[in-house]
Amino acid sequence: MISKTNRSYYICQQCGYKAPQYLGKCPQCDSWNSFVEQIEELSAVSRQRSARQSGKQVEIIDLSKIQKTDYKRVSTKLEEFDRCLGGGIVNGSLVLVSGDPGIGKSTLLTQLALNLPNVLYIAGEESARQIKIRVDRIKPNAGLAVLNEIDVDNIIEAISLTRPSLVIVDSIQTLETEDLESIAGSVGQVRECTHRFQRLAKDIHVPIFLVGHVTKEGNIAGPKTLEHVVDVVLSLEGDPTSMFRILRATKNRFGPTDEVGVFEMVEGGMIEVANPSKVFLNTKQNAPGSAVVAIQSGMRPLLLEIQALVTKSGLPIPRRVGNGIDNNRLQLLVAVLQKRLGLTLFDADIYVNVTGGLRISEPAADLSICTAIVSSLKDIPIREKTVLIGEVGLLGELRTVRQIDKRIKEAQKLGYSNVISSQNARNLLEAMKLALVDNL
Repeated sequence: MISKTNRSYYICQQCGYKAPQYLGKCPQCDSWNSFVEQIEELSAVSRQRSARQSGKQVEIIDLSKIQKTDYKRVSTKLEEFDRCLGGGIVNGSLVLVSGDPGIGKSTLLTQLALNLPNVLYIAGEESARQIKIRVDRIKPNAGLAVLNEIDVDNIIEAISLTRPSLVIVDSIQTLETEDLESIAGSVGQVRECTHRFQRLAKDIHVPIFLVGHVTKEGNIAGPKTLEHVVDVVLSLEGDPTSMFRILRATKNRFGPTDEVGVFEMVEGGMIEVANPSKVFLNTKQNAPGSAVVAIQSGMRPLLLEIQALVTKSGLPIPRRVGNGIDNNRLQLLVAVLQKRLGLTLFDADIYVNVTGGLRISEPAADLSICTAIVSSLKDIPIREKTVLIGEVGLLGELRTVRQIDKRIKEAQKLGYSNVISSQNARNLLEAMKLALVDNL
């Protein structure tokens, strides 16, 4: 704990200029609203003097003398959650769970807390009665230790005394320390509280889950000042109007960073979706503009439907809207279709959507996006039971993608007999002819 005699200062996050009080505009780099409050640290000389007085010796470690051991993990009893964590909870880890308000972060973590013994739930936003209502909805008459507190120093003291097996903090934006003058939720408060939880997790070897809100721009409130401090960053995504929720690992020091877990939001909490591909393709129709792609999410392949709609535009600049894909990538693929296939798309609005609420970032979906656009433009459906996998280059060529064998096996498992990829189609035009019922 930091003593009350320490002072705080304000530092510009753009250039590092220090000021004794908050300034709206930085006098050095002219940036606005860039000052955050921080606690003044001891100088290097003071730290050395303190280390000598305490008798601590500087130790240099030779990594060749350290035996390699696997992390001991604790299962959450939710396979989809364990998948995103890399196999389970690592003791002493600091995990940040972010997401939009109302997406289901508290529900998922409450369900996690009820699956494990000796869990301490730190409630900074809700009262114990409100949490009781949610617990009864998930598991009636279940017990859960709840601490209603927003002072981080009092919380750390309680954790040190009780030594729970898991701590859940909901949320980090509501906590504060009296060592800083800024209000709860400010960058300085959020950063300092997270640093103290990090030291506590490493000292007493207890895993701590932090709930972090997301700003309007889609960044973790702070902005993004917590990602470099924590060990794991999990993002809960999904359309609030949809019943599906996607838990995505964007940072993981103990496992892969591209794993996703799929849940279904129901009245009694979150239900795991064991076969997401089958669920996402359950309502697929064989209509023009519908294509199926096999993406690789961590160690698991997923089959998703991509829908495209091409209509005549009445605007000077036609719309290019991508939901679930990068808009810049969509613009690039449309340009390739116009240049390499000679399609007239300059006066057409193009809408592309990934069903199920997932977001695709890998280029393996390029071929399915292009085929769906051409299918909608020509009003010709894609051949039934066809999966399209491949990256499209600027010259119209198809490039190979990683782990193509796993994708093909997953497609065949779900009954898709026609697989068009860079291995069996030399260029984009040939792939189009193979996929569509009629030639272009």
